[in-house]
Amino acid sequence: MTELAIDVRGLNKSFGKKRVVKDFSLQVRKGEIYGFLGPNGSGKTTSIRMLCGLLKPDSGEGTCLDYDVLRETAAIKREVGYMTQRFSLWEDLTIRENLEFVARMYGMKDRKTVVRDALEQLGLAERRNQLAGALSGGWKQRLALAACMLHRPRLLLLDEPTAGVDPQARRDFWEEIHALAAGGISVLVSTHYMDEAERCHRLAYIAYGNLLATGTPDEVLHLFRLSTWAVSGPRAPLAVLALKLHDQPGVAHVTAFGNTLHVTGVDEAELERAIAQFRADPELAWTRSAPTLEDVFIHLMPKNGDAPA
Repeated sequence: MTELAIDVRGLNKSFGKKRVVKDFSLQVRKGEIYGFLGPNGSGKTTSIRMLCGLLKPDSGEGTCLDYDVLRETAAIKREVGYMTQRFSLWEDLTIRENLEFVARMYGMKDRKTVVRDALEQLGLAERRNQLAGALSGGWKQRLALAACMLHRPRLLLLDEPTAGVDPQARRDFWEEIHALAAGGISVLVSTHYMDEAERCHRLAYIAYGNLLATGTPDEVLHLFRLSTWAVSGPRAPLAVLALKLHDQPGVAHVTAFGNTLHVTGVDEAELERAIAQFRADPELAWTRSAPTLEDVFIHLMPKNGDAPA
């Protein structure tokens, strides 16, 4: 038994002629929350499913939960809880009935006790007789998490679990996830939210099958020596400025955040020369800004072009 929940090297996966994941290698510690980020269609979900035994790699090697990812996928799946982005339980059943049905599917003994404990742990007891179809997005999310925890998995796979959920429900959800991780459960979660990425212990950025960056949020933030300026002002001048900056040498990308633009480059001196002609505009306020995770991930995307055919 090792301290690594996942330890894989050189995983590959193709569908037909399209190679979706290329030479993917990763290590995830037990009790760690590992976030996966990247553009849609980049291979995030395929990579996670291979790690968890839900999809067999074409080649590569390694272990998940001390089982071989090529030869022992059935054993891995028995110890994985999988929560999909789309609510996949039965909307015409109550919360309790849904959990009892899932417990029967797992063939669990003492199902009533297991369901009762799940209802209490996830704060669902008072709503146990409410139809799942009548729940808000946040409560559906909580029910889905309870369902995938019934068989007491050692690894959770969460595929964009908070899409369409309000901020308070997202915060409550992440508190539950951190509590589970503190209890030794490893978590793989794909997300497009930068605030959620910052809540992970470690991150991986995947684009079109390639693992481009990995590390703690702070390590990923400092992988590239990006220089960033923030410029604020009235909307119309900012819109015009954004168009002009896109064509300037030294400007890697321009990103709007409300009434502020982030102007980022990889060479500080070249970036300053590019923006010098615009800084005299009295309607615009320029300040140096620390690059954010979003700046880093936006910077990574253009380097890979379109997804390969």
